[in-house]
Amino acid sequence: MSDARTRLAVLGKPITHSKSPGLHLAAYHRLGLDWSYDRIEVDGAGVGEFVTSRDASWRGLSLTMPLKYDVIPVLDEIDAVARLTGAANTVLFDDGRRLGFNTDVGGIVRSLADAGVERARTAIVLGGGATAASALVALAELGVAHVHLLLRRPEAGDVLVELGRSVGIRVTPAHIADLATAAATEAVDVVVSTLPGGTDAGVAASEDLVGGALLLDVAYAPWPTPLASQWIAAGGRVIDGSGMLLHQALLQVRVFVGGDPTVPLPDEADVLAVMRESL
Repeated sequence: MSDARTRLAVLGKPITHSKSPGLHLAAYHRLGLDWSYDRIEVDGAGVGEFVTSRDASWRGLSLTMPLKYDVIPVLDEIDAVARLTGAANTVLFDDGRRLGFNTDVGGIVRSLADAGVERARTAIVLGGGATAASALVALAELGVAHVHLLLRRPEAGDVLVELGRSVGIRVTPAHIADLATAAATEAVDVVVSTLPGGTDAGVAASEDLVGGALLLDVAYAPWPTPLASQWIAAGGRVIDGSGMLLHQALLQVRVFVGGDPTVPLPDEADVLAVMRESL
């Protein structure tokens, strides 16, 4: 594969806020690849036509919500993680095939590891979309046995309950108002908020929860979110979504360069360092 004029992009709507171009371009520069990486506004209705109309100059795409679900029907093959979660955030164009991958799970696992969390037993996930699905699979990798899934409509949690069952996690859907009493009777190790950036949960978390659990809020702009602000004000442990963004992007670079998210890049520690500096 020639690296001349190779094209990549991140798709979404809105997309102007995305930090992905800086991350990816830093990596390709460090790897000596003269590749382009742009932001392109595409919505769910248009993603299928966009993906299927790319020419041979294209190597891959990064996808934001809701495109992670909408792209699945036009892919020729998806990896095991994308199949499990039903969502692909990465498309690789490879010899006429359109291959889908989910690097969000790895991004969450690695972000939590950076914060010192490599094992956990009980967690809370706020929200019910594609990132929540990735969070469940990531928490399963950490050994979590029970997840309280907090939603505005708990009846919408059936798909994630089934996903939890498939990865060995008991998922209990409840109303998001339960955040106010969480951890009163069962200790919680990790809270993962997948609410869109700036969204107010409409309820304050309990003191027990803020004092005992690490909060990973996948938002990074605007920051802090209302929920993160509560953790910060109380002196609790909180990390934003930039670490998840960084690590899922590194795995995407592995896909675009070598075709496999499990195979490390040449001089990967240096690549990760320059990507981190670009944030």
